[in-house]
Amino acid sequence: MTERGDPEGPVEPEDWRAYRREMWRQRRAGRREWRDQRHGWDGPPWPFFGCLFVLLFLLVVAAVITTVSTVFAQFGPLPVVLTIAVVVAVLVAISRGMAGSARTLDTLVGATSRVEGGDYSTRVEPPARGWRSVRQLVRGFNTMVERLERDEDQRRTLLNDVSHELRTPLSVIAGNVEAMIDGVHPADEMHLTAILDEARVMERLIDDLRTVALSEAGTLTLHKEPTDLDLLVEEVARSFEGSAGSAGVTVRADVPTDLPILDVDPVRIREVLANLVANGVRHTPSGGTVVVRGEVAGGNVVLHVTDTGPGIDPELLPHVFDRFAKGAGSTGSGLGLAIARNLVVAHGGELVVEATGSAGSTFRVTLPT
Repeated sequence: MTERGDPEGPVEPEDWRAYRREMWRQRRAGRREWRDQRHGWDGPPWPFFGCLFVLLFLLVVAAVITTVSTVFAQFGPLPVVLTIAVVVAVLVAISRGMAGSARTLDTLVGATSRVEGGDYSTRVEPPARGWRSVRQLVRGFNTMVERLERDEDQRRTLLNDVSHELRTPLSVIAGNVEAMIDGVHPADEMHLTAILDEARVMERLIDDLRTVALSEAGTLTLHKEPTDLDLLVEEVARSFEGSAGSAGVTVRADVPTDLPILDVDPVRIREVLANLVANGVRHTPSGGTVVVRGEVAGGNVVLHVTDTGPGIDPELLPHVFDRFAKGAGSTGSGLGLAIARNLVVAHGGELVVEATGSAGSTFRVTLPT
């Protein structure tokens, strides 16, 4: 009968010693793993910074004790012992911060290796006791990894959204072409126009994606020139007279003529206002109005685009400026507001939802003078 943990059957002396050595290594590895989990350690078996700091600490202790012993030797043994005790107590207190900092630096080495391998979920706990510069380093590392993780998630989401948005027009085009080839539909103007419309949808989507990519990367070229905003707003309002009139919606500009001349890209700002007005018209029932108001506040030119629609869905509101964020029944690509915000930010301004509710929504465009 064998005891638990012992090998079954007879064991030769040499095999028994090898077995005991293996069991001892396993137990030591288990204790090390338990200690590492308890203290949050994930670095190498022999931490570089820990060993380095211990060596430096021992050298400092030896040097201080030697110096104190030499200086106070003439006063007798009691002052020497008391001084050494005080010095050792101070050094021990300092060593706690050194130990925490050393352990954190070695943890950062292991965390950096994991981030290099693509694991952006890695985080490092700042030391409870340690140098402030090490805590700042840990905060900077965690912030960097969080941004990398967020960018990676956005990249995956963008790829999924783009493939989803392109699938619909491609399916319509492919279906119509196959029907023409099989003789189901004639190649007449009506069916060719449907294909052309879907191709234009794809073209607009690609242009919007390019604008989003350039603006978010900070490489969007702006052709700035002195621009009179009150005239620009009037032109945008007049451009919607036809489409808004057919929907029974009134678009009105209420901008004072004494607004300062701004150095902006008029094409891009027109695109921003047109997008906001188009959204207002689209979500405003017949008989409603969309008003563009302007004012000077705090050294900035502020434009308010207000509609009398039902307001923005509270669940959609936090994501209204996200790419491909669309409300129920929306027929757009979901990129308009994301593009508008990026264009305003590229001008050094701000685009926010100022108010929304049952009485309508208001978007505020702030442009610096």
